[in-house]
Amino acid sequence: MQHVKLEQIPSPILLKGDDRTAYRDPAVLFADGCFRMFYTLVETESDGKVYLYTATSESRNLIDWSEPRKLTPRDAGLNYSSPGNVVRQGDRWTMCLQTYPRPNGEKYANESARIFVMHSLDLVNWTKPELLRLKGDDVSVAEMGRMIDPYLVESRQEPGKWWCFYKQNGVSMSYSYDLLDWTYAGHADAGENVCVIPRGDQYVMLHSPKNGIGVMRSNDLVHWVHDAGLITLGQQQWEWARGRITAGFVWDGTSFEGIGKYVMFYHGTGPQDEEIIFDTHACIGIAWSEDLVRWHWPTEGSSPI
Repeated sequence: MQHVKLEQIPSPILLKGDDRTAYRDPAVLFADGCFRMFYTLVETESDGKVYLYTATSESRNLIDWSEPRKLTPRDAGLNYSSPGNVVRQGDRWTMCLQTYPRPNGEKYANESARIFVMHSLDLVNWTKPELLRLKGDDVSVAEMGRMIDPYLVESRQEPGKWWCFYKQNGVSMSYSYDLLDWTYAGHADAGENVCVIPRGDQYVMLHSPKNGIGVMRSNDLVHWVHDAGLITLGQQQWEWARGRITAGFVWDGTSFEGIGKYVMFYHGTGPQDEEIIFDTHACIGIAWSEDLVRWHWPTEGSSPI
């Protein structure tokens, strides 16, 4: 890794969308001296048809990012996207992601959206997506219901017990001891694009309501309490994110020399709301914090929630 100084990042925008491209739903992993960002790449083709992909870019300094590399196929009936995070289990990496089916040009995913995982030994080559039966094997795939935006986290109280959070009835929760067999465990009031960060003896959950990023806290990954307020960063000054800031993902860099902070990746859409420009212009941005409360970003000051 090159020496990283967050304060020297020249812009809050890392990946910039345009009238044919959107970058959404970032998830970041640091491994082998490299930052690997996984995200939803949205492309509008010349005939106006829209396709979503799970794609990746790499950087050694959080400034210079490689061109997008698509990891999933071009298929509007699947639209694999919204990678939640990448976790290590045994000798392999596991990424959770969703389908976002829009086979007939729908604006949003139909009711067949489900949660999947892909596996890798090297973070370069990935297996084909495999469905997660998050409601248990006794519930048919058709009866599972529409579910998107997964996130995996291992329990600190019970190592080896994995939780998957996903958008359904707020945020739904299922757990597994092998990432194969799942038990549904209920739901809580929250927005979409959940991210869970262990901090001290608590878990901090970021989630996205209609605009901004909310914060919830738990001691057991089951019972959650909302913080007051929303994180909106520099949205009022940023035309590129004026419509919406959402999908906050936090990478814990507090133990990394030269960083020592929590680093948030998110996407912003503007100047119009996402409801108008859902498939275009979205940009992936960066911010950081020492306490998950006060946030800073390139060329700007700091702002409390």
